[in-house]
Amino acid sequence: EVTMTTRITARDNRAITIVWLALTAITVVSWWLAPGRSGGHAGASIPITVVAIVLGFVKCRLIVGYFMEVRTAPKWLRHSTDAWLVTLWTAVLVIYLW
Repeated sequence: EVTMTTRITARDNRAITIVWLALTAITVVSWWLAPGRSGGHAGASIPITVVAIVLGFVKCRLIVGYFMEVRTAPKWLRHSTDAWLVTLWTAVLVIYLW
């Protein structure tokens, strides 16, 4: 039987709290950028879409790194998840711009 012990330090708790606050702030900024939030006309905007996609990438990277604990994983896994996220969000951007 294999057991794993996870030791969470005050520093880890502080980092997770800061990341959670950053994720919350990014969500609020994304909402604020939306042209239809005030009930007005919501038209397509390439700059707003690019910013939203970049913010989505940042949020995904923070979630994968801190809440899925990939930041403490072996290098190959960290690099693989980073490459996957870059590929995914680049594909989303290319499909939108096409």
